[in-house]
Amino acid sequence: MAANGASLERRSSVRRSGSTVREEPPPAEEPAAAATGPSDMDVLKEKFSKLLLGEDMSGSGKGVPSALALSNAITNLAAAVFGEQRKLEPMAPDRKARWKKEVGWLLSVADHIVEFVAKKQVLDNGVEMEVMGTQQRRDLQSNIPALRKIDAMLLDYLDNFKDRNEFWYVKRDSCSESEKEEAGSDEKWWIPVVKVPPNGLPPASRAWIQHQKELVNQVLKAAMAINANCLMEMAIPECYLESLPKNGRVSLGDALYRNITDVEFDPDEFLSSVDLTSEHKICDLKDRIEASVIIWNRKVHNKDGKSAWGSAVSQEKREQFEERAQTLLLIIKHRFPGIPQSTLDIAKIQENRDVGFAILESYSRVLESLAYNVMSRIEDVIISDNVAREKAKKDLPPGTEPAPTPLPEGADSMTLLDFMGWNGDAEGKLEDKSPSAADQDDGRLMKLPNIMTNLKNTYMDVLGGHRSPPGRH
Repeated sequence: MAANGASLERRSSVRRSGSTVREEPPPAEEPAAAATGPSDMDVLKEKFSKLLLGEDMSGSGKGVPSALALSNAITNLAAAVFGEQRKLEPMAPDRKARWKKEVGWLLSVADHIVEFVAKKQVLDNGVEMEVMGTQQRRDLQSNIPALRKIDAMLLDYLDNFKDRNEFWYVKRDSCSESEKEEAGSDEKWWIPVVKVPPNGLPPASRAWIQHQKELVNQVLKAAMAINANCLMEMAIPECYLESLPKNGRVSLGDALYRNITDVEFDPDEFLSSVDLTSEHKICDLKDRIEASVIIWNRKVHNKDGKSAWGSAVSQEKREQFEERAQTLLLIIKHRFPGIPQSTLDIAKIQENRDVGFAILESYSRVLESLAYNVMSRIEDVIISDNVAREKAKKDLPPGTEPAPTPLPEGADSMTLLDFMGWNGDAEGKLEDKSPSAADQDDGRLMKLPNIMTNLKNTYMDVLGGHRSPPGRH
């Protein structure tokens, strides 16, 4: 039996070819490179195959349009890379490398979105003739490089916080109830608590932190302007128009409608009279105002009285109401830069079919979100510093002031104008805190030619007359 078993094992380990018996060669070892994961080419193929199939890898034809697929890809990449950025510290090298590499892949699609332009061509016989050639679409040609530079600036601003030991972070679980309350645990429970020295930050560090906030705020406003202009250029979807009521009173409600249409209208008083205590209420107010703007705009441009959009209100009154509502939207955008997108913006993004607009909107949106988060983390440090200084003043005898140890100032970062090569005079520097200087700086930033739009009157024209938005927290 033993011999028969050995014979069976022998026969199972050989392969017959004709009358010749040959033993199986040993299995080849897996290459060592396979253990390191997929190559960049494999990842690139997988990403673009998902884009081509509209995120539907089953091939059933139920994928989303290419513009929305590309927008989702940029959004998901940013969420995966920036989602862990909860402190003021340089981004991890692996995450930074992944972001630069993969966002470059997705933005490369914009290189092939072209338009026809007239060009002069000289033939061999010296005859000059005009022919049609292609070049990258003008809005992409101007705004993509600007966004890439804004991207690089934000990463550089995070790198500026390397080896800064004036403040540090602790877990919320290790803090007392009073410290959690001061840090706003209800609103930002996932963010670690900022700790500063008992007497607060040194004067040099405090000035450096404030300077970094102003730099990030400039970048935030530039990203907001590009995103707002891109959304304004997108067509309003028919599904959104069909969901609108027939007049602005129904959209706003009687109380809000009376305030907007009153003879004496003050936007600040209007906003102070409404409840803006939660993010949901702010978004609801923005949705109502945006809907009324579209309704009034359609009535103004609809000359025929037989239309269902017709009304007894005069055209001049509608134009006045629309202008007031747009002013309110602008103030809300500045006062609450971190609120979610409105119903109109979401509808435009989902129904958009222009790949160029999808790239500009999604890229500027994720950079705007990153800039806002960085500025919020800087504000957390400033708030903690203010709280520590107030406590130190209460503990000292009357007539004395705390004397923190000064540290060398490191406010040598490049400004937005220097980095992007935009022209601007030297007046109104960041160190000058006068209102006129700040207004001049904001106007130069928001009216730069590198941020391009096809609209005549846009957020760009209006943003120049407003100060920086205050923090939400």
